[in-house]
Amino acid sequence: MSDGISIQLNGKQCSISAQTLEELVTELSLEKRMIAIERNLEVVPKSQYHATYLQEGDRIELVHMIGGG
Repeated sequence: MSDGISIQLNGKQCSISAQTLEELVTELSLEKRMIAIERNLEVVPKSQYHATYLQEGDRIELVHMIGGG
């Protein structure tokens, strides 16, 4: 039984159970409309989060936008 996969998230190694970027967003308790994700140096459109499967060793950079004024 596997506990998940190991990825690099914003420069830090971590183990996740998510299989897709959409599941990762949920696992991290983030709001999809307020983030941008880069996978292995390529920006992934929000419309593709559900179809973008994560693999062992992926490098994910995630930016969370914060509103303010």
